[in-house]
Amino acid sequence: MKNLVVVIAFLMASISSFAQNTAFDKFEDNPLVQSVIVNKTMFQMMSKVKADPKDKELQQYFNLLKKLDNLKVFTTSNSKLGADMKATVNSYLKSNPLEELMRVNGDGKNVKIYVKSGANENIVKELLMFIEGANMKDASTIVLSLTGNFSLDEISMLTEKMNLPGGDDLKKASKK
Repeated sequence: MKNLVVVIAFLMASISSFAQNTAFDKFEDNPLVQSVIVNKTMFQMMSKVKADPKDKELQQYFNLLKKLDNLKVFTTSNSKLGADMKATVNSYLKSNPLEELMRVNGDGKNVKIYVKSGANENIVKELLMFIEGANMKDASTIVLSLTGNFSLDEISMLTEKMNLPGGDDLKKASKK
């Protein structure tokens, strides 16, 4: 009986994790959307790269990679798709209540960062960032979704190392 309960709990966790990751997948194959998708297997492979033990920052980076499950970044300069991305984010937030961590509106750029807390207030299970008016090359709307068990400080390092959009905004959020 105990095993049955464990199996059911595992299946429920898998189903909810799968549902979280499908909301934005409709943008993946659109030729007007640039996407970056990194799954847990890739993060695990990246974390096994041998690094100089004296390089503490690189060691922290590899330790963070072990904690990540999924990264999805979608960018577009198409205003119609940007509006669809915004509607999808709003719909996702209604069915998956995340806490708004930070909102920045200035210089024509609107940034919203949402999180789902983990075991304690310093741990994040899910981070969702939506940027409108990014004025980056080939991107004015950006959606970034990240799942795992990590801290905001670690994520600002990840965005810097992987050169992901919104890294500066995440650094500001991690300092708050």
